[in-house]
Amino acid sequence: MLKRDKISSLVIDTLLEQACGQNIAVLSLYCDYQAQKDQSAVNMIGGLLRQLTLGAPRVPSEIKSSFEESKRGGCQGLRLPDMVKLFVRAINSIDLVYLCVDAVDEVLPQHRPDFFRALRQIIQDAANVRLFLTGRPYIDGEVGKHLTKGVYTIQIVADQGDITRYLSRRMDDDQDPDLMTEYLRNDIVVTMLEKTSEM
Repeated sequence: MLKRDKISSLVIDTLLEQACGQNIAVLSLYCDYQAQKDQSAVNMIGGLLRQLTLGAPRVPSEIKSSFEESKRGGCQGLRLPDMVKLFVRAINSIDLVYLCVDAVDEVLPQHRPDFFRALRQIIQDAANVRLFLTGRPYIDGEVGKHLTKGVYTIQIVADQGDITRYLSRRMDDDQDPDLMTEYLRNDIVVTMLEKTSEM
């Protein structure tokens, strides 16, 4: 059974292999339910920018001075439009940039529109960017509303047989098999199959 984080990891690993020795950047974000309050659009674009600068031999002076200036002005940091502009300038000299964002549905609903608009602006301003997003199906409409150009959707559906086999193996490995009745075992499988069909 392939989970979406496994698929995302596979895509990122494949892109990293292909990028090796070339002027290609592979940047990734994993949106985590437990870190939702930290996942504002400006923080996420900033995280991508940080990855980019960590891979560079030195931090470009324009990026450094922009951050220093924003702190001197008494602000807490750069605003989202400024962060997007910096990011686009920073990737200008790279042949191809892959932005991989996993579990985008975990971003708080109030932050998603700004994040999608920022991604749209990056794609419009930088022809060298390719975007890969994963998320649950209910997010499709929101993604389509903000990112309409060149969007391809691939639905990945869990195979019921794989889920049943996986659960059976896990229950077979149970350390206290006396507690597991046949009724409970079947109830677990049925409940899990129902839950995965709702996703």
